Amino acid sequence: RLRYYQGQFDVVEVDSSYYAMPSEVTSKLWVERTEQEFTFDIKAFRLFTNHPTPASALPSDIKGEMPAKLVNQKPNLYMRDIPSELVNELWSRFEQALAPPKEREKLGVVLFQFPPWFSFSTKQLDYIVYCKAMLPENDLAIEFRNSSWLSNDNQANTIDFLRRNDLAFVCVDEPQGFKSSVPPIAEATADTALVRYHGRNTRMWESRSATANQRFNYLYSEQELAEWVPKINHLADKAKQVHVLFNNHYRDKAISNAKQMKILLND
Repeated sequence: RLRYYQGQFDVVEVDSSYYAMPSEVTSKLWVERTEQEFTFDIKAFRLFTNHPTPASALPSDIKGEMPAKLVNQKPNLYMRDIPSELVNELWSRFEQALAPPKEREKLGVVLFQFPPWFSFSTKQLDYIVYCKAMLPENDLAIEFRNSSWLSNDNQANTIDFLRRNDLAFVCVDEPQGFKSSVPPIAEATADTALVRYHGRNTRMWESRSATANQRFNYLYSEQELAEWVPKINHLADKAKQVHVLFNNHYRDKAISNAKQMKILLND
């Protein structure tokens, strides 16, 4: 599938690395199965972005070194629950998994998608700097799911912070009107600019009962995609490269919209 996909597109977002720690062996296979000009954007492991993480998502040997009571009785873990030496080991292994695509110049960005409860504050700014320090040889991209980051009071500070720290701001198209909504602005804050399309399924966006497929079940019209063409061209003027990624992954909707966008951008 990967070989076929790379014949259609030249960049892919790896989502599996969010759900479980990727391995160096696996990422080496990704590299071997793709042409030289192909790029992987790799999503950060969920523990690193303050998402609830089941113990089953941890490498078995690291899980075995944790207190049995914690592993067996707590359904989800956060970084604060894990001994610091094991946290450091997780960062180290994640960086090792990034090595094969990086060595072959196929690694794009490491995507840090923070949760809706990750709101603008000095503490959270410091945490983002910490993430960068833990992966110093890699390019990081930051996606927010809390509107406070792009509020009238904080937007300039957020963009300036990302630019000063050479962190890519992830531009998004997503349902509006929620606390988790980020406005569809186009800003380039690093050498790579990113745009991620999550669809506009307002009814399901914050539904607690919705599955991921239901939440991102949306097919963009050509007119909706065309709204972004001048924005993407603006990003291309400001950044060395632009990655345009579709996350409306219900059935073939992401692929269909990605092919449409390729045509629109080539016109």
